[in-house]
Amino acid sequence: MSLRYASPLFLVLGLILAGCGSPNEAPETSVEAPAVGEIPDEEPVSILRPDVEAETKIDDEKPAESFMATIGFPDGGAELDADALATLEQVIGSEQFASSAAIVLRTHSDSAGSDAVNERASQARGLAVAEWLIAAGAEPRRIDVIVFGEQNPAESNALPDGSPNEDGRAANRRVEVEILASAAGSEPSEPSDES
Repeated sequence: MSLRYASPLFLVLGLILAGCGSPNEAPETSVEAPAVGEIPDEEPVSILRPDVEAETKIDDEKPAESFMATIGFPDGGAELDADALATLEQVIGSEQFASSAAIVLRTHSDSAGSDAVNERASQARGLAVAEWLIAAGAEPRRIDVIVFGEQNPAESNALPDGSPNEDGRAANRRVEVEILASAAGSEPSEPSDES
């Protein structure tokens, strides 16, 4: 060991030994523990500050749960039939519609026709629903139309033998309405087209 490092080392060791004191010496202060079964006179002290209240921000603008509904177009086209109008009345009667939450319209078609035709058909259905919601009081900026065309069928478009499943195709011609909850709270994405 070089002398250059020896003097600081001796200094540190001396300070440590000086702080230790004699093992037979009693400490200057002591804390008496209460006897078993004895209750101390002082109330326990909480580490929480009762004078500080937790701030909880509640967003009254958006509901806690999303609202979901499906608008059917079983006969094809983009005309809203009586069942579609009844479902839309339920949509606008919801607390979610009354909020400023985003409304997502996912539009679908069956598999009959080309991809381009199916996208145009589903887009027309989504726009019909969007226009109805706007007429009912929804701000256009809240509505996002996402076009899926034939990509996400609810039911099979064909029977096992390969023939058309007319009931399945009718179920696939639909617009799914979702009014997002505050937990979902994201901004709507760019509108797209579907058939």
